[in-house]
Amino acid sequence: MKIGKIPENVLKRSVLRQFHTKRNEVLLGAGVGEDCAGIVLGEDEAFVVSTDPITGASKNMGELAVIVTVNDLASAGAEPLGIMLTILLPEQSEEKELKVMVQQVEAECEKFHIQVLGGHTEVTDAVTRPIFSVTGIGKAKKDRLVSTAGARPGMDIIATKWVGIEGTVILAREREKELLERYSTTFIDRAKDLDAYICVLSEAAVAARSGVSAMHDVTEGGIFGALWEMAEASGVGLEIDLKKIPIRQETIEICEFFGLNPYELISSGCMLMAASDGNHLVRELEKEGIPAVVIGKATEGNNRILLNEEETRFLEPPKTDELYKVI
Repeated sequence: MKIGKIPENVLKRSVLRQFHTKRNEVLLGAGVGEDCAGIVLGEDEAFVVSTDPITGASKNMGELAVIVTVNDLASAGAEPLGIMLTILLPEQSEEKELKVMVQQVEAECEKFHIQVLGGHTEVTDAVTRPIFSVTGIGKAKKDRLVSTAGARPGMDIIATKWVGIEGTVILAREREKELLERYSTTFIDRAKDLDAYICVLSEAAVAARSGVSAMHDVTEGGIFGALWEMAEASGVGLEIDLKKIPIRQETIEICEFFGLNPYELISSGCMLMAASDGNHLVRELEKEGIPAVVIGKATEGNNRILLNEEETRFLEPPKTDELYKVI
């Protein structure tokens, strides 16, 4: 395709015609020449917005673009309504590739009942591979909004499912040929299948009605980065037991293969939470089939400590995600 805005016939054929999911709240949605979306909300509801790029994966980008956005909105206690989608393509892209990516987006939107509200699609020599930038729009009851900054000294810190899920899936898909030199197809397929756990909408819903005080989706920078960000936002210290942080064997082995730290690997699918009674929240999550564990506590002061049996170390501010060492 040629550099510039996607031609109108391509926009209609391979983008707009792929979108079928609709929301009653949407007054004005995606269309040729439309630059904005209109949404009506109730008097007691808050408008919740998120934004995220997808840059670390080339396969299943459309799927990840929607799930990561859903996770961001869910971590604020919001119900996702729709997304604004910007797709930047390199000059060598073909229309059929664009159509497949948009179909991936719509498949996930249908799953979560989210409407594509609009966006922009362009071919540009400023990128060498497809880039997705997604703005998520949701709604929440004003008294049910949850922030990253809600942790208080004495609260339990909880992690759901496992760390490194998203990074494990991306590496299994993108670097499968290399991994097959050591691991079986069955092992790699198990790693790919972890994509079923990347969405955190279910645990966010359980937590929101079970007394959670803070939530943070564990994304770039991994669990170490997310712990630092929650502590920094909340103005608290931390004492975290490294041995209690949940992690899958597939993640451990794939990270070992590439020489990566799994605790600093992109981890969408793991939700970090703070609650006054962490064990109660864990039980409520487990009733819904969501594994979770208390991994430590928030403390007075600013010391953010990782305990590993007899060893003590301090958390550091988030670094570049480990994924970028390989992808």
